Amino acid sequence: MSGARSRNKGHNYERELVHLFRRWFPNFTIKRGLGQTRDNRECPDVEMPYVWVEAKRGKKTNIKAALKQALEAKDDRMAVAICRDDREDPTATLLLDDFMPMLNLWIKAKETGICPTIKGEEQ
Repeated sequence: MSGARSRNKGHNYERELVHLFRRWFPNFTIKRGLGQTRDNRECPDVEMPYVWVEAKRGKKTNIKAALKQALEAKDDRMAVAICRDDREDPTATLLLDDFMPMLNLWIKAKETGICPTIKGEEQ
């Protein structure tokens, strides 16, 4: 795949993730990050509160490299690498120390029967 087509695939995936996050978190401002901030710092591929999203889309993405990139660039937000290989389901990768509190809350929600869904959709 040419460089331009590969970049377009990545940009389209970032847009796809923005739409997904907006459906789940309609009260947040969520948009694509566009490269660098004015002070030359990196910005996430998806701008949103609490989470630094590094998005990768391609034939065979490197999940560990994507997470490392997010960890090195992030501010106080939690780093998450969201990767999707061609013809595969997307994955989200994060540090175990970040995952455990989320798992704890999810288990408590399941036990009480209050797991969230997108309005009008069943998960």
